[in-house]
Amino acid sequence: MTQAKDNIQLSLSHLGIYVQDLEKMSAFYKETFEFTQTDKGDLGHTQLVFLSRDPAEHHQLVLATGRPENLQFNLINQISFRVPNLDNLRRFYERVKKHNEVNDIQCVTHGNAVSIYCRDPEGNRLEIFMDTPWYCDQPLREPIDLELSDEEIMAKAEAIARQYPKFKLRTEWHEEMRKLMGV
Repeated sequence: MTQAKDNIQLSLSHLGIYVQDLEKMSAFYKETFEFTQTDKGDLGHTQLVFLSRDPAEHHQLVLATGRPENLQFNLINQISFRVPNLDNLRRFYERVKKHNEVNDIQCVTHGNAVSIYCRDPEGNRLEIFMDTPWYCDQPLREPIDLELSDEEIMAKAEAIARQYPKFKLRTEWHEEMRKLMGV
């Protein structure tokens, strides 16, 4: 939870997305991301599925019926999930590669993170990422090979990040942001 300059506390709790096929999308997030279904029900004409990976959170992701067919544009830029290390990142990479309705799979580094991007069965862009110990100018997106060793991946991510003028340790960047936000 963050506390801003005037002491108002706020933290992001959950995200809800409209879907066309509730069962297919629910199965995808439960199988691929190991979400647990905490509830399911109707609210008027809308059917809802509540999903969580945290026992302290009733839901972190809500799937709701009502997404129109043949949308010309997806309003969701991306849904991002953080993992603690490269081992977990690789394990999710293997899962998304095996799911035949997932496409547009890309492995990249942002210098400050190593990420996998893909599209879920209804075309929503997903990011699974691991923070690195560095900060560098954003946006930055360079391909990276997750078949490399941990040491090679981290060395490449750091080398890319160091090319940018604002490169610094993440801890330094955090301190700058705390001061900027007044927390």
